[in-house]
Amino acid sequence: MSSAIVTCPLCEATCGLRVTLDGDRVTNVRGDDEDVFSRGYICPKGASLGGLHHDPDRLTQPLIKRNGMHEPATWDEAFAEINERLPKIVAEHGPNAVAVYLGNPSAHNVSATLYGRTLIKALGTRNIYSASTVDQMPKHFSSGYLFGDPLTIPVPDLDRTMHLLILGANPLVSNGSLMTAPDVRGRLKAIQARGGKIVVVDPRRSRTAELADEHHAIRPGTDALLLFALANVVLDEDLADLGGLAEHINGLDEFVTLAKQFPPEAVAAHTGISGDEIRRMARELAAAERAAVYGRIGTTTQAFGTLASWLVDVLNVLTGNLDREGGAMFPLAAAGQANSAPGPRRTFASARWTSRVRNMPEVLGEFPVATLADEILTPGEGQVRSLITISGNPCLSTPHAARLDEALTHLDFMVSLDIYLNETSRHADVILPAPSALARDHYDLALYGFAVRNVANWTPPTLATDIPQEWQTLLRLAALAVGQGPNADIAALDTFVAAEVARRYDLDPAIAGDRVGPARLIDLMLRGGPYDLTLKDLEDAPHGIDLGPLTPRLPGVLSTASGAIELAPEAITRDVPRLAVLLDTQPADEMVLIGRRQLSSNNSWMHNVASCVAAITAQRSCTPSMPRGSGSRTEPWPASPRAPALCKRRSRSPTRSGRAL
Repeated sequence: MSSAIVTCPLCEATCGLRVTLDGDRVTNVRGDDEDVFSRGYICPKGASLGGLHHDPDRLTQPLIKRNGMHEPATWDEAFAEINERLPKIVAEHGPNAVAVYLGNPSAHNVSATLYGRTLIKALGTRNIYSASTVDQMPKHFSSGYLFGDPLTIPVPDLDRTMHLLILGANPLVSNGSLMTAPDVRGRLKAIQARGGKIVVVDPRRSRTAELADEHHAIRPGTDALLLFALANVVLDEDLADLGGLAEHINGLDEFVTLAKQFPPEAVAAHTGISGDEIRRMARELAAAERAAVYGRIGTTTQAFGTLASWLVDVLNVLTGNLDREGGAMFPLAAAGQANSAPGPRRTFASARWTSRVRNMPEVLGEFPVATLADEILTPGEGQVRSLITISGNPCLSTPHAARLDEALTHLDFMVSLDIYLNETSRHADVILPAPSALARDHYDLALYGFAVRNVANWTPPTLATDIPQEWQTLLRLAALAVGQGPNADIAALDTFVAAEVARRYDLDPAIAGDRVGPARLIDLMLRGGPYDLTLKDLEDAPHGIDLGPLTPRLPGVLSTASGAIELAPEAITRDVPRLAVLLDTQPADEMVLIGRRQLSSNNSWMHNVASCVAAITAQRSCTPSMPRGSGSRTEPWPASPRAPALCKRRSRSPTRSGRAL
């Protein structure tokens, strides 16, 4: 028997785990009591890490579709097939004829995070789509215009706040989202134990709402009205206290004018929360010693998602709680965070180009995945004829998924990088598998940028694998895209990528020694980061390194053109009249579907793991999803996208993404 310490890559909590092994067999997974961040906390997803690794449905070799059926192939055969078909499409129809879809697991995978952008750059396409556009893109958009960078997102300082207002979030089940925080239950109870208060605004009485001191069952989609009314009270009753923020703000007068349209009594009927209650909520928030407002997926996946996302941060500003202890603060990640990088930073802009069919603006270089089917099905110059999906399942988890499912049958060629044959990858002409989470390096490059405490942790591979690492597969695809063929020198390409990263930090890439792949890039980023760290430091600290609590970062964190917080950017405020129109209408008398989290699942990632399926379907009767061991199945997939094979996925919320890589 042996054991290994790993960081769980299956959700945003980044919990430390202790994995017990009998040879190459995982026999037990439990929380790591010595982890500097999670302190032994574990959820059902983390406990299933062994089940995911040993899942007989997990693909372990490439599949090529021949005569409508997927057949096992060698890696060379798979890349030869891609080389034969993909370059011809680009040569005849241009780079935009190829689309790329990035599933949510890409953000939890250091290889996909670092090398996926290399593939996209090599392809030269503007048809980029991801799970973010059915989840959190409004928050990126609002943060970009408020603070200058779409990833400069303040998070609640959970460990020091005394008043937490939560809208549209259920962190007891999600484990936090755009708020990396292991053991959220323990952290929320600690707020109450020190005399603080938790207020939840959610149409549903979620598990988080049950724990809270106060729950308001708001009408779905009216969060922006409530937030404007709270701001109205804070301003009208002279409760605003900007403190040191005042010298870093533009647009306050413009916002005051906008907020006057939304007194509590005017929004009460639409929100379902009385004017008196709204006034009390606002007064208590403003009077709290240390407070934070936090909104999540319920505030972004709605008609006024951008306004709600913006108003969350505006309310933190008005109450003086932005960038102060116990308020909403900006994490300082050890590696790869744009808002701490040296040198000048580019100011955020959107709508630099628009989609071909529906003229939708890009944000963060992406189009809404809701229009991907349009781009495939609509003939004309620039029509999408080929698709590459990376750890995503949009045929299950995106708007009008059935239409996208039909659209994929019209593609000339499709490639999926995925560990499962699922609702989306079943359409692929070539499926390229990847190692399990226990057989690859791991560093939470994206998620530490949203952590409620500054930490860093590196996980080397726990188990050996003969499956190429994702970064190698992605570089091989990138080489093919630029005409180097299926047998390019991947080591040389990796060295080129490392040189680009080193240049960004004014470093000599040789300083990373003989490291390759993500290990080399993370070492360079750590060396160029805000702490005196190297990858060797993290390797010597398997339980992580605690870099301390969040600290004030204004004004240095800002990258707006003015160097200030733009409280009323025109790109956002021009939508306020559309919201104000609601005040002159009667509340709609209709049923609205809202999303729901599952503690035993992360979107649709974990629905193929037996222990998670059992937990999710414990109170349901359902046909088994797929025959066990069907990872290399050769029979045709059921013709209908609603076939019984999908039954065990019915319990997931209709949000986004797909399988974990």
